[in-house]
Amino acid sequence: MPRTTPWRPTSAEVDPAAKLRAVELVEAIGAWSRGQGGAAAARSRVTALGLPAALVDEAGPLRPSAQEAALQVIDAQYGGILSSSASVLVVCRQWTLNSGKLTAGGTTVDVRLVRSAHGWTVTALHPAAPGPGAASLASDIRAALADSRIVLPPAAEADLRSGNVHTSVAKAMLTLAGTYRLGVSVVRSGHPLDVFGTNRPSDHPRGRAFDVWQIDGRPVVDPATPRTLIERFMRDAAAAGSYNVGGPVRLQGGAVGQFFSDATHHDHVHVGFRT
Repeated sequence: MPRTTPWRPTSAEVDPAAKLRAVELVEAIGAWSRGQGGAAAARSRVTALGLPAALVDEAGPLRPSAQEAALQVIDAQYGGILSSSASVLVVCRQWTLNSGKLTAGGTTVDVRLVRSAHGWTVTALHPAAPGPGAASLASDIRAALADSRIVLPPAAEADLRSGNVHTSVAKAMLTLAGTYRLGVSVVRSGHPLDVFGTNRPSDHPRGRAFDVWQIDGRPVVDPATPRTLIERFMRDAAAAGSYNVGGPVRLQGGAVGQFFSDATHHDHVHVGFRT
């Protein structure tokens, strides 16, 4: 099995404890040694974290049938964070072993949390559901899938292969990949249906947005990543056709409402499209 390392947040996060709680749960459910793959064993691992055992029943693709499983969290980003509630999108790769055959996969899980006097607790899991691959794909989608400078995690890659992502997304990815290496976190699935804390539909589930957590190998959330790099990327995303670019920097200029910044987008750049 591949060697994995626990993902842990840094002090640069808006609220490291929320991300840690979400990631520890996903790691506990999605990895097991031989003989520990059943639901009962998963529930034991979850209750050991002080979380409800029933969350195991919501894990879906995190619990494939396998003798052993290893899981590596690629990134954990906010789907939304408010004073007493949060959505943390845990992006991961997973490997399963059955009868000596190693299979690579992975998913993205929208982990919902609430804060009490005792800290953050998990209330629900919403794993990605990209759907089956399409029989044929637009040329821009195929090109984005083939571009080594567009680094897609499993759920995001499956989103593109499903045929349910607008070509505007792929075209912008390809344009930006001409200048940058993109670490994509989320495209369509595994993201809240509505903008967190509102009843306004998000562009992600409609296949009209993507998020970038890493630019040229540098995490957006890292204070050592030059703000000039992030600002330039955000402006280039707007130039590539995005009407709605969010990130950790509040930019001036552009169309009315084109650039925005808030706590949720402290750790990634959002690139959204109307069509």
